[in-house]
Amino acid sequence: MSSSRNISSSSSDSNEEDDFLEFMMDDTEERMIVKLLKIQIAEISSKTRRYVHSAFAEQNTKRIVMALQSGLKSELTWALNSLTLLSFKEKDEIRKDATPLAKIPGLLDALLQVMDDWRDIALPRVLTKTPRERLLGANSAVTGFGSEYETVNPGDSVPHPIAGLSSSNKDLPAQKSMFKARPSGWWFDEDGLFNLDEEGRAEKQQCAVAASNIIRNFSFMAENEIAMGQNRHCLETMFQCLEDYVTEDEELVTNALETIMNLGPLLDLRIFNSSKPSYIKMTEKRAVQAIMGMLGSAVRGWHCAAAELLGRMILNPDNESFLMPFAPQIYKRLVDIISFPAGDAQAAAVGALYNLAEVNMDCRLKLASERWAVDRLLKVIKTPHPVPEVCRKAALILENLVLEPQNKPLLLAYENAFAEMLFSDTRYADTFARILHELTSRPSNKIASARGIWGM
Repeated sequence: MSSSRNISSSSSDSNEEDDFLEFMMDDTEERMIVKLLKIQIAEISSKTRRYVHSAFAEQNTKRIVMALQSGLKSELTWALNSLTLLSFKEKDEIRKDATPLAKIPGLLDALLQVMDDWRDIALPRVLTKTPRERLLGANSAVTGFGSEYETVNPGDSVPHPIAGLSSSNKDLPAQKSMFKARPSGWWFDEDGLFNLDEEGRAEKQQCAVAASNIIRNFSFMAENEIAMGQNRHCLETMFQCLEDYVTEDEELVTNALETIMNLGPLLDLRIFNSSKPSYIKMTEKRAVQAIMGMLGSAVRGWHCAAAELLGRMILNPDNESFLMPFAPQIYKRLVDIISFPAGDAQAAAVGALYNLAEVNMDCRLKLASERWAVDRLLKVIKTPHPVPEVCRKAALILENLVLEPQNKPLLLAYENAFAEMLFSDTRYADTFARILHELTSRPSNKIASARGIWGM
């Protein structure tokens, strides 16, 4: 690790010198030489960093897992920092020698346990008890979280743990009676021995966010998708974070949502009813309701990711039965998102509707009758959307709608708009020609369908 730090520090120190050399050089050939040298240095640095990454991961896997399981603040901090660096990947970087971290025995469950530890104490304010002064173990170092667990120096005067009581012999019977009055397991309660102060809770929350960020990074690696997509504990924890998006940390919710979205093509909701051990008792209905909560959120990143997740989940036929009860809400919300000015929101909604219309006839029937659906799809094409693929999918959605005979009376009102698109935009002329052909052909006679007004 020291070699990588030296390389990074030396490269950062030489940035100013390189800029000065480039400024002083007027000759094009000399500039090219400097650029070539920079490229070579960058390649050497990248190779060295990858070697350090691979070697560190192989030599410290067991230590990282044990550090996460220890629950000690110092060990957790080291493990989370190490995993954050190991799981980070540049946008265009391809790590052929990367260690599939999610497949290391016990690592994924250890990270999820860090999140569960925070989830166990992350109650809404209306449900938490008022804090009280610690009565036992106030000066003992247990886990290192919070200021109340700091060990005092041997020479310091240790205050009596019971506030307001004298240490004289007269008060000893009263103290003993106070201890006897407590139930035997009181220190396991929320306000007992292992309760955290506000600083300790904040530190636990930071650890949970860091763990969720590492799991999110894992989900971007193709070699980790199967291991994570088939881990019930992982999916239950992520969906529970989505359920509590109102009170939970926003970054934690975002990481959980992006993790599920990356695993979307492999996500099978039947896993919540399987024989695999359950930790949270998540059900298929609760999972879909959590996604619907994200879809209805005002946060752009959340409803965009939820729309894209629904589009990926519907591709699995086994998920269709769990999504269809929420179909009217899904169609209405996706049509609303199409009207948003943000390009990424429109792209996510159009992509989801495209997949839904491709695989489900009910979607084609309901979407055509959804108010403003056709108008907003046409607007995406007319504007046009900066990404041509989004416009193409919007046109194909309209084509899928017209394929259903029940939709033709509704879509005949847009015949002039379809004809205008046919002659004004050559990129989608073929699609709108097929739409008009289907719209004006005789549904009862497929052989004579070419006699339609717009038929060939």
